[in-house]
Amino acid sequence: MNERTALVTGANKGIGKHIARLLAAEGLTVYMGSRDAERGRRAVEEIGAGARLLVLDVTDPDGIARAAAQVERLDVLVNNAGISPSLALPVDTAVEEYRRTYETNVFGVVAVTNAFLPALRRSPHPRIVNISSGTASLTWSTNPNPQFPPGSGGAAAYRSSKAALNALTVLYAQTLAEDGFKVNALAPGLRATDLNARAAAAGGDPAEAAQGALRLALLPDGGPTGGFFSWDGTSVPW
Repeated sequence: MNERTALVTGANKGIGKHIARLLAAEGLTVYMGSRDAERGRRAVEEIGAGARLLVLDVTDPDGIARAAAQVERLDVLVNNAGISPSLALPVDTAVEEYRRTYETNVFGVVAVTNAFLPALRRSPHPRIVNISSGTASLTWSTNPNPQFPPGSGGAAAYRSSKAALNALTVLYAQTLAEDGFKVNALAPGLRATDLNARAAAAGGDPAEAAQGALRLALLPDGGPTGGFFSWDGTSVPW
């Protein structure tokens, strides 16, 4: 089997859909993961050739297992699905919000990655891209930086979940390095998506961020692993 395949979770909208479009344009068969089958079908129709619907809720273990059973081999996994329920400070964030956010942004990534590892191991050049956030950088959060002025601790559930995702990126990269995997995290920047109100108002082009994900998805064998990169290819401090 020579045809390259990719799975993008949360691919029915936003950055995920743009990533799927770019991968399909590169000739890959792209499984577009979507919780909602109808929205997923519309996204698949929009992209056209190379796109395939894969109904996938990253918080549903049984659904993940069913989805994984449909994919024999996988060359690229893009863990894009994520949520940001609010911009609340940690002192104002209910424990339930943390649980719900981590269920998608952290546990969902672990569940999907582990379920699709057998398919990824059948690829000669397996790649995993975790869509993180610059707001997850502990360096930027703890040092003077115009992005995070003193006292800015908003979106606590989201930012801490992405910091956890960064840690997992390093651990997966170390664990899978001898098997030829490249596992990296991407900071896409603030984009005009419906992830949260601030992002929707920012106006940044999600297609631009998708280019960064494409770069990491198609890394050559000599490329980096266990890294954290901005959409433009520059390294982001942990």
